[in-house]
Amino acid sequence: MTNSNPESTDARPASNFLHDQIAGDVQNKSFGEAAVQTRFPPEPNGYLHIGHAKAIFLDFGLADEFGGKTNLRFDDTNPEKEEQEYVDSIMADVRWLGFEWDRLCYASDYFGQLYEWAVELIRAGKAYVDDLTADEIRKYRGTLTEPGQDSPYRNRSVEENLDLFQGMKRGEFADGSRVLRAKIDMGSPNLNLRDPVMYRILHATHHRTGDEWCIYPMYDYAHGQSDSIEQVTHSMCTLEFADHQPLYRWYIEQLGIFPSRQFEFDRLNLTYTMLSKRKLLQLVQEQRVSGWDDPRMPTLSGIRRRGFTPEAIRAFVAAAGVSRTNGIVDIEMLEHFQRDDLNRRAARAMAVLRPLKVVIDNYPEGQTEYVEVANNPEDPSAGTRQVPFSREIYIEQDDFRETPPPKYYRLSPGKEVRLRNAYFVTAKSVVKDAAGAVVEVHCTYDPASRGGNSPDGRKVKSTMHWVSAAHAIEAEIRLYDKLFAKPDPYDFAEGGDLFDNLNPNSLEIVADAKLEPSLASALPGDRYQFERVGYFCADPDGRPGKPVFNRTLPLKDTWAKIEKKTGA
Repeated sequence: MTNSNPESTDARPASNFLHDQIAGDVQNKSFGEAAVQTRFPPEPNGYLHIGHAKAIFLDFGLADEFGGKTNLRFDDTNPEKEEQEYVDSIMADVRWLGFEWDRLCYASDYFGQLYEWAVELIRAGKAYVDDLTADEIRKYRGTLTEPGQDSPYRNRSVEENLDLFQGMKRGEFADGSRVLRAKIDMGSPNLNLRDPVMYRILHATHHRTGDEWCIYPMYDYAHGQSDSIEQVTHSMCTLEFADHQPLYRWYIEQLGIFPSRQFEFDRLNLTYTMLSKRKLLQLVQEQRVSGWDDPRMPTLSGIRRRGFTPEAIRAFVAAAGVSRTNGIVDIEMLEHFQRDDLNRRAARAMAVLRPLKVVIDNYPEGQTEYVEVANNPEDPSAGTRQVPFSREIYIEQDDFRETPPPKYYRLSPGKEVRLRNAYFVTAKSVVKDAAGAVVEVHCTYDPASRGGNSPDGRKVKSTMHWVSAAHAIEAEIRLYDKLFAKPDPYDFAEGGDLFDNLNPNSLEIVADAKLEPSLASALPGDRYQFERVGYFCADPDGRPGKPVFNRTLPLKDTWAKIEKKTGA
């Protein structure tokens, strides 16, 4: 496994017990001479989301730190929900985050071996074929306070179980008519040990194995053995699998195979964010979003399209830390790290989202001059660009008030302001439409203030961005906001639904923004700071002559204020 981001190892989480666990195992040679081996094991039944980023950074990052390797393994044991589209998207997302796997594996690679091990457990009297229905199995399993009951089929002979299991494999029985269960302990306080299902009958075409199989292993049976086959030393998963760890160990111990070990850590939960793949799929299917990569979605493809960077996600995950207790992280924290990263790397540009024409009456008609502007003040090596300036320009509508409120320092009749990197201008008159709305402002300029500085040292209280009208390109701007209106999307009224909390203002489309001409060459994925407006990313929907830009984030950083105030 190689890491394409050489700076990534500097961002180890502030609190990470998994790092300490692996360090101790390496020092004590808990796995003998075996190198550290991890795996990232997504099920290809949807697109990865921001929560998966934490697991990816842990699986790949920790293995990298200790000189080990990481496999990308698809746990493809549920053919009805899995598709090649999801496989392809997951591989793209892992690579986008900066990682390359040592081996590409599939649980389906091991279907033959898993079947043989199931036969081995049957022969050892540790597994049996059960004819109970799914509802009956649930009823027999008992509750947290009451032990389960043995299935009436639990004591079938080894010969009968082998014959029935082979019949299941040959396709002789209907879906749901029989299952293979491990014979463990129906009185165990851990419900996962109450004779869990190992195989179910499912006549469904698999995206890789086709119709070769009509029985499929359950996740709890396939996962640990897949780890063992790959000699995974540290199998890291989220806390909901903690109660499954005894079952993970039981299968490995009964089979006497490589002793992979499971370790659990906290999930990454964010305010205003829903991370259920089932619910995300519902959003897509009901067309409440434009697709898995809708920039409002928490999927990695969605936030990538919105303009987020792998480096910012890495820094955020590192700062959030790793623990054994689930919590919720404020989404403002993620946005803070993204703004910090884009502030350092994003090129600057001028864009007017809601244009108001300004005519500079004493500027020579037909003249164009070019002002030199820094591409990124945070990065001198980014150089400068030439931006055209002419007699007619566009400014933001909010940057002019015919009757200004108190402490309004932008353009208004008789008031002088600075046009960024250009000149001082003073508003003189306005042109209105039939409804009385201002559609054009007439100004005069001070030729001696070229570059935005007055030779006599007079001060102005406002600097405004602008775009030359003669050179402007038109663009569609998509202003994205949080998909959910509540910090906890699951907080809805009785009888309501999660989707009741969708934010009705999560997307606003500005059809005819005016942009400086350099943005005509923007490629999909290019990131910019539109000065005084926010951070934006060029979208693949753009076309020649009409680019589309997605707002990544506004400029305001709420988390920075919270952090300073609380010492977070």
